[in-house]
Amino acid sequence: MIAQQADTLQLTQRVLPGAQVEIYKQVGESQLRISIFFPRAHLKKSAYPAAIFFFGGGWRRGTVKQFEEQCHDLAARGIVTMAVDYRVSTRQKSTPMQSVQDAKSVMRWVRKNAVRLHIQPDSIVAFGGSAGGHLALAAAVLTGFNEPGEDTTLSTRPNALVLFNPVVKTTLGGYGHEWLAENAEALSPVAHLQEGVPPTLIFHGEADTTVPIANVEEFCQRMQALGNPCELYRFEGQKHGFFNSLPKDSPIYEDINTRIDQFLTKYGYLKPGTNRN
Repeated sequence: MIAQQADTLQLTQRVLPGAQVEIYKQVGESQLRISIFFPRAHLKKSAYPAAIFFFGGGWRRGTVKQFEEQCHDLAARGIVTMAVDYRVSTRQKSTPMQSVQDAKSVMRWVRKNAVRLHIQPDSIVAFGGSAGGHLALAAAVLTGFNEPGEDTTLSTRPNALVLFNPVVKTTLGGYGHEWLAENAEALSPVAHLQEGVPPTLIFHGEADTTVPIANVEEFCQRMQALGNPCELYRFEGQKHGFFNSLPKDSPIYEDINTRIDQFLTKYGYLKPGTNRN
């Protein structure tokens, strides 16, 4: 009963207003929800690319509101967008490993329900900031941490990745290695790269002391050595999470949006000439 009351009290942080909200997973008494926005000219017979957003917060906290604006923007331009609630330690007393399980669960849920949701199952872009970026990457490159009983024939790998100061390394020199302890190596995306990782776009602040830029430089170098497209854009003087507080009229904000548009257009998720409102 207490857990159910807590779920209700925190629901405003875990769903987005105006969205179609569904439960993609239930763990004990905790219901994990996904907020879905469809293109304005949503046609029941059409299938659209999809974008899945994972909020940041160090696997401890966070809210789906982090990427609310981006959800509305991309939905208005022809992409089904989704903001994912997943387990974090301050709400469910969970571990980072369980957050990864949830990320993989939601990718399978989306593909399983692709026809009903009018989604192209092979055109899914995963967005994530900080620990949310780690979850997007974990779904792409980690083979373990599957929820028991799930259909593992459904791929958890997104088809492209757009990441903001992502946690790409959890071993020594990376984020969270002391907390993760014996799981640090298994959870470290950079240690599990191989050929075929989806095209990846990364935005990172050079003054980030939470996730040192050297981590993402190493990540991109390894990606490129394997033949995997990886674009890294560095921002001088910017700290961790800088993208959360940028004014909409700032040159950095506009630069990031332009590069996201170019990336999504290049890989076929946005049609050329589809402008922001």
